[in-house]
Amino acid sequence: MGATLRALRALVLLCGFYLLSLLLLAALAGADAAVVSWVHGPAGIKIVAVSVLLAVPVVRGMFMLRTPRGERPPGVEVAEADEPRLWALVRELAAATGTRAPDTIVLTADVNAAVSEDARLLGLRPGPRLLCLGVPLLTGLTEAQLRGVLAHEYGHYTGGDTRLSALVVRGRVQIARVIEHFHEKADGKVAAERGRQEKAAAKRVAKGKKAKEVDTAGAGVTYRMMASVYTLYGNLYLRASLSTARAQEYAADRAAARIAGRDAIASALREIPALSASHDFYLDSYATLGLPVRLLPPRGEFFGGFARLLAARAQEPAEPRPELPTMPASPYDSHPPIAERVRRIEALPDDGRAAEAGGPALALLTDAEKTLAALEDAVLSDEILGYPRAAAWQELLDAAMVRNMSAVRTPLHRALAEYTGQPATLSALLDVVDDGRLWRLAERLPLSDEAAAAKGRVFREFVRPRLRSSLRTMVLAEFSARSQLSWEFSWSRAAAARLTGPVPHDAPDDATDDAPDGGPEAALEAAVNAALADRPDTAPLRALLPPAATPAV
Repeated sequence: MGATLRALRALVLLCGFYLLSLLLLAALAGADAAVVSWVHGPAGIKIVAVSVLLAVPVVRGMFMLRTPRGERPPGVEVAEADEPRLWALVRELAAATGTRAPDTIVLTADVNAAVSEDARLLGLRPGPRLLCLGVPLLTGLTEAQLRGVLAHEYGHYTGGDTRLSALVVRGRVQIARVIEHFHEKADGKVAAERGRQEKAAAKRVAKGKKAKEVDTAGAGVTYRMMASVYTLYGNLYLRASLSTARAQEYAADRAAARIAGRDAIASALREIPALSASHDFYLDSYATLGLPVRLLPPRGEFFGGFARLLAARAQEPAEPRPELPTMPASPYDSHPPIAERVRRIEALPDDGRAAEAGGPALALLTDAEKTLAALEDAVLSDEILGYPRAAAWQELLDAAMVRNMSAVRTPLHRALAEYTGQPATLSALLDVVDDGRLWRLAERLPLSDEAAAAKGRVFREFVRPRLRSSLRTMVLAEFSARSQLSWEFSWSRAAAARLTGPVPHDAPDDATDDAPDGGPEAALEAAVNAALADRPDTAPLRALLPPAATPAV
């Protein structure tokens, strides 16, 4: 479907909203005329008043004079003087695509790239163009892949998609606005009716009578009926406009393959889902690690550490990539499934332009460290920016893990507190083990139906892994509380606990089985296994723990 037909469809859909509104207003006016002719007195006046109230949201929705402007995502606006290499690439691709380059580039914190245009007169007149480019994309994609992504975005410019979006957005906003007005009115009626009934119920109770149950099922029903009419049209509007949007994505992919090369855009689309998952993992496990203790990574590292994680994990054996999504993210997602997009691109004839490996596109920035620091200032809240900075990632990890260890509460903690009626301490747990009550305690853990039905040795084998994990955590918390636990920071794997105490002379003979150096970690694993054996022995574990007046909780 060409740009002209897409514009016509968008205009028809928008006109359909106005036609529906005019039909409803005509129906209300006709009903009022009939009421005035046949119904007299207060009843007729009430019906006409309700009709007028129903017409107000319709009229307000019809006379929204302009399309709301989309909010620019937070980020760093970069001028051509600041980033000449990036701007040169942007202008080169715009010329190759045969379209006007963006007027503004904003670097964001998202794994995404997007273009928009502030078109006038419902898209008939062009307007200023904006390119939003995620720094994580620059970090994780090669320059060749980035060229493919930018060429795809410019495909939206050449197809007129950014100008037509004014029509589509206006219709969506107006329909949503009318539905919202009707729901607000319905909610107000429900609240008023509830208040009236509760007041009447209070009076009945004061008189010694039984209060009636509050029932607001009939309140606001006319408003909800009107909202449902617009909701039905809204669903039709969304599905029709989304089919257009998905066709636009396929067209932009073809434009990208023509400008940047088939393999470049295909490899970029394959990479972006994995890059997005890695970035989410990085934010959860690294960047925000110190927020619970009000501590930030070193300056520029909140977003900059992502490059370190990618570099470290690139040295690890490659894991199989997850399958590309074969379904849209939601029924109303404007993008087709990536798997289908890649299939269509790779079905194009080989153009002889294999995707170049190259270095990260982040090298396009003149001063990446400065940009990453500025991105923090633009994206993070003032409250978070006020937190002190760790001198290094290791300091951030240490502070976070001390806090985590002090607040740790495993299922074993809860079961032990219920079983003994006392605070769940490691000392109390070891006493329960010495008294031969460990497996009775284990029955209070959250168990699967199969584990709960098991008996004897089978039961012990079911619960032993969970007991081992919780007991080890309790021991580590004890060492942390006594400042005899450190953590080894790593970009390529989870942080590893390191006990700083010596191995006791009476450690079990198999204390060296789990570590080549026979260090404290190996002694800990052996001691935990001994405490959870069929014939438990807590002596090795007690020997590992340094004396303390009050055990940690």
